[in-house]
Amino acid sequence: MELYKAFQISAAGMRAQGTRLRIAAENVANADSLPTQPGQDPYRRKLLTFKNVMDREVGVEMVKVNKVVPDRSDFGMKYEPSHPAANDQGYVQTPNVETLVEMMDMREAQRSYEANLNVIQSSRSMLLKTLDILQ
Repeated sequence: MELYKAFQISAAGMRAQGTRLRIAAENVANADSLPTQPGQDPYRRKLLTFKNVMDREVGVEMVKVNKVVPDRSDFGMKYEPSHPAANDQGYVQTPNVETLVEMMDMREAQRSYEANLNVIQSSRSMLLKTLDILQ
């Protein structure tokens, strides 16, 4: 039963980190997206929050994605008077995405995903060794 718990906990962690990786990739993909019309906002960075959820069947707390929320930080401004979305002063709002921050977040999500995968592989290996001993 303990190995089952390890599998479930690690699988929950892998699902959460997979979602985190997808959100960071979406942010990076839209880092250069500018509005197309005056007064229109550019892409707004998304943030992910996690929560611990008690799984009564397994009897442990597991991580789950709580929600995806927009980052309310200010947009950047770029001087580009010929752009169709430029304001009266010639500035266009740019997304509030910092590519370097997103890449670091992606790397951290990847490492957490790999750590959970290693737990599953180690648990599987232990289970197979136990079965070999019992034969």
